Amino acid sequence: MRPLATLLFAGLFASALSATACGTPADLKQTTRITDVSSGWFDAGIQADGKNKLVPSLTFRIVKNPGTSLSTLSLNVVFRKAGEQEHADDVFLQTVEFEGDATAPIVVRSGYGYTGEQSRAEMLKHSDFRDMEAQVFAKQSSSQWVALHDVKIDRQVIVR
Repeated sequence: MRPLATLLFAGLFASALSATACGTPADLKQTTRITDVSSGWFDAGIQADGKNKLVPSLTFRIVKNPGTSLSTLSLNVVFRKAGEQEHADDVFLQTVEFEGDATAPIVVRSGYGYTGEQSRAEMLKHSDFRDMEAQVFAKQSSSQWVALHDVKIDRQVIVR
């Protein structure tokens, strides 16, 4: 019977050690925040058909509370037409690393956008142009996705 007890103890010890090493995922709503947010419509250039293309672009940083044990996150940025629930595009970033307590600036651009023969500034004023919104979701390892930030994409042309 003694070997069985030893095996059970060893199994429990390994489980406890594994749980301690992995830790519980941080509460991202409480331990992180989005800062330095800017948005606009990126000039994606002239397309094969000769038309100009603009795509929604979002730049931001993620800052974590000091002492938070968090080295990387996965992000999913959902782009929607303003007032709609259907996704126009999703951009997934597998690994975003922290440099100290913050990430480097993160630039996310949708593949979805608008094309037109007019100038970029005129495209933003066109009657068919629809504003876009973005929602940033994050998760740590195998935890659930958490909505961190909602942004209305500014109606301005950006070139970088």
